[in-house]
Amino acid sequence: MLTAVSPAMLERQARAALAQGDLSQAAAAAQQLVAADPLRAEGYFLLGLAAAEAGHVAKAIPLIEAAAARGGQAEHLAQLARLLVLVRREGEAGAAARGAMAAGPGDPLTFDTIGCVLARLGDHAGSLAPFSAAVDGEPENLDYRYNLAAACGFTGKVEAARDHYEAILARDPGHGRAHYALAILSRQSVQSHHVPRLEAALASVPRPEDALRIRYALSRELEDLGESAASLAHLSAANAAQKRALRYDFAQDAAIFDAIEAQFGGKPAELARGAGDGSEAPIFVVGMPRTGTTLVDRILSSHPAVEAAGELQAMPLAVKQLALPHLPGAPSRQVIDPETVAASGRIEPAALGAAYLARAKVHRTGEKPRFTDKLPANFLYIGHILRALPEARVVCLRRHPLDTVWSNFKNLFASQSAYYAYSYDLMDTARYYARFDRLLALWEEIWPGRVLQLSYEALVTDQEGETRRLLEHCGLDWDAACLSFHENRSAVATPSAAQVRRPMNRDGMGKWRAYEAALAPARDWLRTQGIEV
Repeated sequence: MLTAVSPAMLERQARAALAQGDLSQAAAAAQQLVAADPLRAEGYFLLGLAAAEAGHVAKAIPLIEAAAARGGQAEHLAQLARLLVLVRREGEAGAAARGAMAAGPGDPLTFDTIGCVLARLGDHAGSLAPFSAAVDGEPENLDYRYNLAAACGFTGKVEAARDHYEAILARDPGHGRAHYALAILSRQSVQSHHVPRLEAALASVPRPEDALRIRYALSRELEDLGESAASLAHLSAANAAQKRALRYDFAQDAAIFDAIEAQFGGKPAELARGAGDGSEAPIFVVGMPRTGTTLVDRILSSHPAVEAAGELQAMPLAVKQLALPHLPGAPSRQVIDPETVAASGRIEPAALGAAYLARAKVHRTGEKPRFTDKLPANFLYIGHILRALPEARVVCLRRHPLDTVWSNFKNLFASQSAYYAYSYDLMDTARYYARFDRLLALWEEIWPGRVLQLSYEALVTDQEGETRRLLEHCGLDWDAACLSFHENRSAVATPSAAQVRRPMNRDGMGKWRAYEAALAPARDWLRTQGIEV
């Protein structure tokens, strides 16, 4: 006589198979569990996890939604939130993550998953509690501790962040992310630095991704110590390896610039007609990375009428979403590419404005009438912004060309992001700067005066005068709090986190001069492009 397998046994079988990576066995057990008890949430949940692990996220989401509807357990809601973030349904992801936290998670993984979702949505302050709970529940898990350390750093809890990073390195001396995070957490000094430890770690680290970050950490600390030649050697080695790994060719970015210029400069009559959305809420802070965008964002969000929404992907994603019906053939997985740019000209301005505002709303508290979106790469979308949101304000940061080139080359951005692939080579970065400069000239020609081009050097030199000019452009009344931007307590998740928590200073001006010989080819080439250096 055959004995029926109990639902509890089927659940254990499915979870064990998932843990071993046997997705077909996990799915089979989960399907039996659904058939045995359709009202039981776990069958749908485990079937959804198996689908997600197999890469079928779109199939997984309704299954885990079915589980959440049957029980609303924290584990189910947290995993639903994780998947919703992956498909850019940020509003629903945030609601699911907060629902999971309210449901009372019972395990460290669920706490960590909630924290990761909130961090992905830019709520770094909100991520602290779940990340802390994950570490409390599993102190030896270095991934959980790293996530907590990063959240502490983003929210200004520098000493706590440092302690967590040191705890990670005590257990894993070759942990590249922790080494790099420590190097950028605060400025190093002759009395306090990690160069010997970093050199020892680099000599023995087995993982290429860790070696990359350790070299970046060494370069940053050696630069702080004034050892520019040694700093450059590590940085050049790291960047050359990263460029090879990415197989980057500047032609990839040149094609995007060409498509934008053709769209807006070459055939503007072919653009879709219609008025945009009349919202005055958004203030876009754009420019090349590391040119003062975070500084200006902090200045603006120190105003009582403005909140910082973060570096939003809202405009790029809205353009991609609305361009899809106009794309011939299967779309690429890239958010921006020449085909998407060409198709985006057919998007109705009001529809794009509404789509952007809907996505941005997820990242706003709604307590203030205005908000900043400081995604630097939105300079590529200024044409879309000014058509879709004609009352929005746009501020573009400009910094000395060679300081811009050098600061991009020396910073490790999101290492797999196509936005920053140019930055691993000095000449590629110079070429990118030249196209950025040319595109800004096009926007000024089409929409004169609509984009405030704000000089970083001028802002540092004449803080109050340039701050008044900035606020006037953005339609904001003068408020002296904007001069005390360093007292702004909101989270900062960029390499500028340490700098913007100090009063205005000139430390960032003229950094390129210590590397003048290495930058000479870029300098000479920029001059051939008519760019004064």
